[in-house]
Amino acid sequence: MSQPLTLTWQQLNQLLGKTSAGPDDLTITAVTEDSRRVTPGALFVAVSGETQDGHDHGVSAVNQGAVAILGDKRGLELFAGVPYIYHAKPREATGLVAHTLAGNPSKDLTVIGVTGTNGKSSTCALIESILNAAGHTVANFGTLGYTIAGKRYDAFHTTPFGEMLAAMFAEARDAGVSHVVMECSSHALDQERVAGIHFDAALFTNLTQDHLDYHATMAAYVKAKSLLFKRLDATDGVAVVNAEDEHSVFMAKAAPCAVLQFGKKGDVKSKHRSFKFDGTKCDLHTPWGKSPLHLKLLGKHNLSNALAAAAITGGLGIELTHIVMGLEALTAVPGRFEAIYAGQDFYVIVDYAHTDDGLKNVLQAARKLCKGKIITVFGCGGDRDKGKRPKMGKVAATLSDYCIITSDNPRTEDPHRILLDVEVGVQRTEKRKDDDYQVIESREDAIRAAIQKATSGDLVMIAGKGHEDYQIFGTEKIHFDDREIARTILEGK
Repeated sequence: MSQPLTLTWQQLNQLLGKTSAGPDDLTITAVTEDSRRVTPGALFVAVSGETQDGHDHGVSAVNQGAVAILGDKRGLELFAGVPYIYHAKPREATGLVAHTLAGNPSKDLTVIGVTGTNGKSSTCALIESILNAAGHTVANFGTLGYTIAGKRYDAFHTTPFGEMLAAMFAEARDAGVSHVVMECSSHALDQERVAGIHFDAALFTNLTQDHLDYHATMAAYVKAKSLLFKRLDATDGVAVVNAEDEHSVFMAKAAPCAVLQFGKKGDVKSKHRSFKFDGTKCDLHTPWGKSPLHLKLLGKHNLSNALAAAAITGGLGIELTHIVMGLEALTAVPGRFEAIYAGQDFYVIVDYAHTDDGLKNVLQAARKLCKGKIITVFGCGGDRDKGKRPKMGKVAATLSDYCIITSDNPRTEDPHRILLDVEVGVQRTEKRKDDDYQVIESREDAIRAAIQKATSGDLVMIAGKGHEDYQIFGTEKIHFDDREIARTILEGK
């Protein structure tokens, strides 16, 4: 393990571009935004959030050993009896300080950032598989968990906060990792959680409506995603965008380096495609050569993810033989078009699709594979973007033969209210209740009803939660795994 560094008050000011007054002998040994994690010698970063103000915990932080406080309040030299340094973006400061104290580990690694509404986890898994095939040791940080040299940690956020990221990068460097692939959420990019990370490559999968409860407008959402590309080096950076997504132009404009595209009219594309339940076959065309490809992951959307992974790894110099080997080696991604089989004569698929475009992609993929009826079970989360609820209802009703609207993670919203919002979209397609769809609030009962309705050759799509093993009611999290529930019902059918 490398020794953690320290910062003097003068060095802290220099790092942040400040001239705040403070004692010359002050030494900072750690940084945190959580007053409960303060250790002696720490810089406490007081973040003004939506529900809490970190300044309210300043005294507690000092009592635990904080030697200085950083925040966004102007005109202060002292706070809770210790030096105070102003910064307009406290979370950016957290990242910069945390990575500096860790010895800037990302500069010793090849770091790949993946952003977009859908497909981030699957694309990261494909990239990891390619890099492994090429003989590299890889860390993967994202929704499915954080893995470092074989160790796995549960993911509390798609993209962790600055101090945790710095520690994870340091652990990766010390474990002999050569490449880090990480999902970069729009929240994390907007909040500067990735500050202090040196990105070698950035990839944009796609963008559709999501998270407008946070960003308010699509323009703000697009801008947040594009921030990843601004972090690339003009000379050595690798930027990859989706040639089939209109928002790619904004990502490409933000990138200071050359841009590769994947998709029908892109630099990396597929031809002579065949979609079946044993996988997807095609001819892979790249600037580095052509090759037949048999992808084990199912559906057109996963082929798009594979093209994205091929483009970014090829841009980083990985040979085509290793790209194909890695793409073909990955057999499944947890909760992403994951088949549940217990001897039944119909298909059951669990997928994380939780936007209208994500649901559209998996249902279109299902339609290409299934000769029978498609029965879809889905819902929408509470305390999240309400505008996508009727859109998801419309997509499910249009592309399914029968759909069942159910609860997802209601959180603090009335579950019945959410179901009504979704049902509005279903009704706009002139579908009739009971004949074409049902509303069943209990997710377990909804899954059971869908499986009992299925006959030979049909496909039951259970969408929205994927790998998640919980539901959230109010502020309480209870164990609930779509895959476990479906398997139990199938075994008892």
